[in-house]
Amino acid sequence: VQLQASGGGSVQAGESLRLSCAAPKRTSNNNGVGWFRQAPGTEREFVAGISWNGGSTFYADSVKGRFTISRDNAKGTVYLEMNNLKPEDTAVYSCAVARSAYASRSRDLYNYWGRETQVTVSS
Repeated sequence: VQLQASGGGSVQAGESLRLSCAAPKRTSNNNGVGWFRQAPGTEREFVAGISWNGGSTFYADSVKGRFTISRDNAKGTVYLEMNNLKPEDTAVYSCAVARSAYASRSRDLYNYWGRETQVTVSS
């Protein structure tokens, strides 16, 4: 299963980016999806998760109120809208399909991982 994250780039602090995660519908439409990120020298950390139908979303405290996760199952795509970006948001971001209908903060509960996209925020 191939997932493709896209939409990363280099921005100034306070600006916005929207990441997209495209996955085969047969794989992702019945499953939760999560976004994770990894900064240099750190472990991969949970950012946001969404249930199979978009009815449940949750976020890491560090991004709550600034990031919004959503999905369009007709397109097989999950989005991460990132507003008011900060330098500490700089990382490679990846999406993953959960083993169940609901996302999780635990990396171990995801089956498929997509290619990463780089987000760089300068002050």
